[in-house]
Amino acid sequence: MNGIVYKKALEYKVKYPMTIAWRLKKNCKIVEQHLNPGEKVQYVFLGQKNDNPLNIITTAVIALTNERILIGRKRVVIGYFLDSITPDMFNDLKIFSGIIWGKVYLDTVKEFVTLSNVDKSSLTEIETKITSFMMEEKKKYGYRPRAKEKTD
Repeated sequence: MNGIVYKKALEYKVKYPMTIAWRLKKNCKIVEQHLNPGEKVQYVFLGQKNDNPLNIITTAVIALTNERILIGRKRVVIGYFLDSITPDMFNDLKIFSGIIWGKVYLDTVKEFVTLSNVDKSSLTEIETKITSFMMEEKKKYGYRPRAKEKTD
């Protein structure tokens, strides 16, 4: 690829400097090597893939593409981790805002992904990007949100 994930990760880091993230080039490279032909990166944000605010060594690059969400993490010594969340596997999104950092919870059919140490001022933007994309994609599959029940 042409480094688009890294460019978007840097833009995010400059816009939201309180997010804790390390080794961006290496983490971005993992996401870029797993992009499918024709897949376009729409949005990138950073965070720690864990639920412990003190664990700051599990930096993840989260890329929203026109097909799915990719979460890439380069291991310190050898290897890497990559998570792919397609719209059909996505259930829900939950946001938590603390004093300094926030958390993004991605609920999928198979697991519950926690992304922590995210700059709390970026949470609204993250929620809007992910929710908008997922709702549009689910419409393609014939998904319609449940209507609210009437109460007397």
